[in-house]
Amino acid sequence: MVEEFVLRTYGLTKKFGNKTVLNNLNLSIRKGDIYGFIGPNGAGKTTAMKVILDLLSASEGAVELFGQPRSSGCLNRVGSLIESPGLYTGCTALENMKRFAILCDATDDDIRFYLRMVGLETVGNKKVGAFSLGMKQRLGIAIALLGNPELLILDEPVNGLDPMGMRDVRDIIQFINKEKGVTFFISSHLLGELEKIANVYGIINCGMLIEEVTAEALERRCGFNVVVKCSDPEIALEVLKQKFSIENAILKNGVITIPADPAVSAKINEGLVTSGIAVSELGVNRISYEDYLLNRMGTLNVGSGVGQYV
Repeated sequence: MVEEFVLRTYGLTKKFGNKTVLNNLNLSIRKGDIYGFIGPNGAGKTTAMKVILDLLSASEGAVELFGQPRSSGCLNRVGSLIESPGLYTGCTALENMKRFAILCDATDDDIRFYLRMVGLETVGNKKVGAFSLGMKQRLGIAIALLGNPELLILDEPVNGLDPMGMRDVRDIIQFINKEKGVTFFISSHLLGELEKIANVYGIINCGMLIEEVTAEALERRCGFNVVVKCSDPEIALEVLKQKFSIENAILKNGVITIPADPAVSAKINEGLVTSGIAVSELGVNRISYEDYLLNRMGTLNVGSGVGQYV
């Protein structure tokens, strides 16, 4: 089966004078994805989204939407919320929706549907200027949905929100993705939020795409380790090979790290002790998503590279 991509970029580069903000960016976002674009502040996330939306011109490279070169017709199928929503603060949520609906020929039924979807159908005559940040963000998403886009691009949609606001935005994204089939391209520097909804990640740093990885592959890579300190680690390694066929244990600074399910830790302890090895410490840890991200960006002095879906 041929994969259907809604967004691809080819060698996308953006320079401001002598400064390269995007460097040969190659993104691939499939239909139905919730694609988490993760990286530190200043990594180039917002610039990439603006170039993709033709709000900034690329210095080099190309953008493909829905399998064809980007055009105004393609962009009509894309909704976006970049940085913060530009709202009429002296108007109500309904009045804001009506103003923006003119731009995309949305109907009153569309307006009511999306206000209800983001939980703003009952705010009545309350002016947007009196809205909380979370309410403004939800209204911005509702406006971005006018015109029934197939791809929704959201730049830091939970930035500055309290935990309840973050949860509300997550719930909206998941509902729209599931019920309406909308593909999402979401940037954030908060991995803990993205990992709750994304099925694919693009890791960016210093304007370069470090890696694209599915949530399933990331889960496999962030597995558990059994960590052992014992009286004779060299002999312990041989015991692990002979008794448990463990070939991938790592010995460093007198500590043995074994990629293994925590359930086998008791058997490993028993096997070492019955072989005459005194175990002083045995524990279980896990590589967190955050550690993996930092590793891939080189923060922990681990190599990085460029990859595709795995």
